[in-house]
Amino acid sequence: MTNALDKAGRKGTVLSKQQVYSGPIFKLVKETIKTPDGLEVERDLIDHGNAVTILALTADDQVVLGSEYRVGRNSETIGLPAGLINAGEDPLTAAKRELQEETGYIAHDSEVMTTISSSEGFTNEAVSLILTHIDPSEHGERHFDHDEYVNTQLVPLTDVIDLLKAGKIRSAQGICAITWYLNFIRKD
Repeated sequence: MTNALDKAGRKGTVLSKQQVYSGPIFKLVKETIKTPDGLEVERDLIDHGNAVTILALTADDQVVLGSEYRVGRNSETIGLPAGLINAGEDPLTAAKRELQEETGYIAHDSEVMTTISSSEGFTNEAVSLILTHIDPSEHGERHFDHDEYVNTQLVPLTDVIDLLKAGKIRSAQGICAITWYLNFIRKD
């Protein structure tokens, strides 16, 4: 008996591709694809650079959280530090850079917990979820992009869990990073 999941990972064949938009963060591409099952389909793809989301913890279980304006919600939202991976960077290097740029904190003992897809139905963005540790007394300068400002603070992990339960943290990447840590890494 074959398992339907054994087919996972089979690639489609891109028959045609047309870029219809190019912006500073993503491109929109129309593609005609022959799927592994032989169907010919037309799809829109948001071609997006890969990113990192950082769960930064102190020795006494405080989490670096920020609030930042996000266009998708048209409001300030609560989330973990995050950002795009620059050309030539690996996820750990990008996480260290992004954490310092947004918060001023210095990353130590960083590791990739896992890598997730933002939404496989229309974008190729992959987000590496990074666990890192910080010493709150080790704080440098923040360097925001010209169009960003992040309000940052340390929040006890128990309060972060309450924020998750209350629906105050809504970023899928942040929710995944926190729950991955709590379910698969944290020991207690």
